[in-house]
Amino acid sequence: MNKNILCGLLLLLSGQVFSQKYNFQTVKDIEATPVTAQENTGTCWSFSSTSFLEAEIIRASGKKLDLSEMYNVKINYLDKADNYVMRQGKAQFGEGGLNHDVINSAAQKGLALQSDFSGKLNPEDKYDHSKMVVELEEILKKAVAETPLKYPNWKTDYSDVLNRYMGKSDGVKTISPKELAATYKINLNDYVTITSFTHQPMYTQFILNIPDNYSNGFFYNVPLDEFVSNIDYAIERGFTVALDSDVSEKTFSAKNGVAVIPEKEEDTEKCITEIKPEMKITPEFRQAEFENYNTTDDHLMHIVGKARDQKGNVYYKVKNSWGTKSGIDGYVYMSVPYLKLKAISVLVHKDALLPKTKEALKL
Repeated sequence: MNKNILCGLLLLLSGQVFSQKYNFQTVKDIEATPVTAQENTGTCWSFSSTSFLEAEIIRASGKKLDLSEMYNVKINYLDKADNYVMRQGKAQFGEGGLNHDVINSAAQKGLALQSDFSGKLNPEDKYDHSKMVVELEEILKKAVAETPLKYPNWKTDYSDVLNRYMGKSDGVKTISPKELAATYKINLNDYVTITSFTHQPMYTQFILNIPDNYSNGFFYNVPLDEFVSNIDYAIERGFTVALDSDVSEKTFSAKNGVAVIPEKEEDTEKCITEIKPEMKITPEFRQAEFENYNTTDDHLMHIVGKARDQKGNVYYKVKNSWGTKSGIDGYVYMSVPYLKLKAISVLVHKDALLPKTKEALKL
């Protein structure tokens, strides 16, 4: 065979071996509700948590519900306002929140169906809280500046803004925690948040000091490999997982539906379309990235399964809340290294934890 032809064939084959496009094969797919869109709002935390609870209801009772994300949002906006004013403005206020905020609001005020509370005045409108948040914050800052004594009607003004943008929620039919347990087999006390950071002792409960943890929710700390093993164990047993993660990396591609951490910096652009070797993530590197603000709690999503590419690399199938035109039909395939480095925490049913973890945490 001509030497030039042979070289050409070898180059072609090497390109096929080392530059393969992603081809995901399902390993585990857990039933969940369809992808929805948070649109122009910072309410991913409610979309993530609500999707998670819908999947939990399917798993526990076999029933399918379309729960209202915005009912949870409105309840939390009221709680955030009290927290901000009582702390004299020395507290986080904004659109963000965490998974446990929905669990807390559901325990206090129940859950509503989407058909009973859409969070829109006109069902055809898109969600857009940009102006609403500005108006709410102005009221809170005024209440702090003047003191509630001199501005006694601040709560009424604040609620009026919420009602004007989201609709009235007073009198909305809700699913109470008691009904949730009796009819849908969901006990809201059964859910825990686990994480992995080295600045706190392992197997202890602590308040993670991130901006959106306005409600001072507790996190259980476990070693990094055990953190990942618990996620795997949950998925294998048919439990989905609510995820809080950083998505600011260039290698989190909403367009391509892929999230990876390449081993080599020069692969940053290529790795969102082609399989490339990934970095080995240590607890020390994870901690450093958190402490230097390269890892922040940007976005919350919902892990509903696992997949492999043609090289055997494992990915988590993550349901996003940016609509079906984002990613792969609304899903992102997140590699294990990406999750190890960029996952802030996960919310899981305590029975989805590894027995050794459950025992160590005394759950």
